[in-house]
Amino acid sequence: MKLTQKETQLVTELKTQEQLCVQKYNFYAAQANDPALKDLFQTISEHEQKHSDMLDSLLQGTIPDVKMKGPMAEGYSPKESRGITAEGKAFDKFLCTDIIATEKYVATAYNDDLFYFASTDVRNVLNAIMTDEQNHAEMIWKYKVANKMVA
Repeated sequence: MKLTQKETQLVTELKTQEQLCVQKYNFYAAQANDPALKDLFQTISEHEQKHSDMLDSLLQGTIPDVKMKGPMAEGYSPKESRGITAEGKAFDKFLCTDIIATEKYVATAYNDDLFYFASTDVRNVLNAIMTDEQNHAEMIWKYKVANKMVA
């Protein structure tokens, strides 16, 4: 499978976003006060790296397997964390809010870009990644709700 110049440009831009997500999740995992949030950020970071690898496959002319399952919001049920200071909790809330905004941006980029691709297989890959991004945002939202970080 060969991508057009426009398709190659779009995949390259999406890959840049995935790499930024990996960096942000790793950075946030190191900064978070709650060990459960650190674990969640690290898990999602690993999945974002898989997205980047899938985009590499597309750039190399190969359709990656979209059957892989990453962290799913459906089965994620966080509990309220204890022992975190009010200041630490406020900082963790900031991290969560920022990363949800990032996930919304990235999911929207996938949604907008996938219509430029002629290949149904490529569109299916991009759609699968977009769905994963939405799941990531939902998981972070569930963490915020469980930890009383929403109004």
